[in-house]
Amino acid sequence: MSKISGMKVKLFIKDATTGKLLAGQRNATLNRSAESIDATSKDTAGFWKESVAGFKEWSIEADGAFVESDVAYGLLETAFLNSENVDIYLELPSGTKYEGNATITDFSNEFPFDDLVTYSISFQGSGALTTVPAA
Repeated sequence: MSKISGMKVKLFIKDATTGKLLAGQRNATLNRSAESIDATSKDTAGFWKESVAGFKEWSIEADGAFVESDVAYGLLETAFLNSENVDIYLELPSGTKYEGNATITDFSNEFPFDDLVTYSISFQGSGALTTVPAA
């Protein structure tokens, strides 16, 4: 078992018109959660609550250095302004991918006086997040 450096995990956006995959983030976080449905009944042993998983959801948060000429940033900005979903995926160094369709829910720029201009972006999954094993 080998450990993975976060700098080797890349977030990609798919250009809907060309099918080309583009990358460029600095940091990313994949969030996955499931609702908890109470399945406790009167015959539950020992007065312990029981639960089962309900609806699941996923989201990705990322940030990067802002480059005006970056094609991926331009696609994200256009999708955000036009309220369009995007196809994205995170790729691990092994080639395993987490992929899905997502809504851009936050898209911020930071313009510090004494540092790089950066952006941050949040994606809310729309439908399933699939895991595609390395080929």
